[in-house]
Amino acid sequence: MKKLVIATHNPGKLKEFLTLLAPLGFEVTSSGELGLPEPEETADTFPGNARIKALAAAKASGLPALADDSGLSVAALGGGPGVFSARYAAGDYASAFARIIEAAKAADDWRAWFTCALCLAQPDGGSATYIGQAYGRIADAPRGAGGFGYDPLFIPDGHEQSYAELGSAVKDKISHRAQAIAQLKAVLGAG
Repeated sequence: MKKLVIATHNPGKLKEFLTLLAPLGFEVTSSGELGLPEPEETADTFPGNARIKALAAAKASGLPALADDSGLSVAALGGGPGVFSARYAAGDYASAFARIIEAAKAADDWRAWFTCALCLAQPDGGSATYIGQAYGRIADAPRGAGGFGYDPLFIPDGHEQSYAELGSAVKDKISHRAQAIAQLKAVLGAG
């Protein structure tokens, strides 16, 4: 069985990865489980930050590593918070939700999209990146208790429920992360 490090300390993200990667047959661990430090995300793009995290984990562990950088972009915020999604919330998602809803109301523009950049890095420094996006709109109030991060605020196109309401069985088929992983699976021959 091939070993793979998921370069994350986020338990919600790790749970999604374990489900989405199950068909690939990897023995999976995470940076958090290995006690690896979290590198500073200094890039101004999703692919750039994913690469920083994947390369750091691959070099520190000596194993292939998969990292993602993902976030919510809101039309009423000019595409923000985007790559700064985690910092925009700063652990206080209720406040972030309120600011996003207020901006959408003020602009009367509820369009939003999630982006996920996945980077698969090797200990020798080689890497490949895959990008998935999911389009939708902002809910007028947070909805649902499932998922993590901005999931209660995002309603994907073609649905009337937020990611947090849809549940993992549906989200894992349509999300930005699922789309990026589908590209990875296709390259690895498990698509």
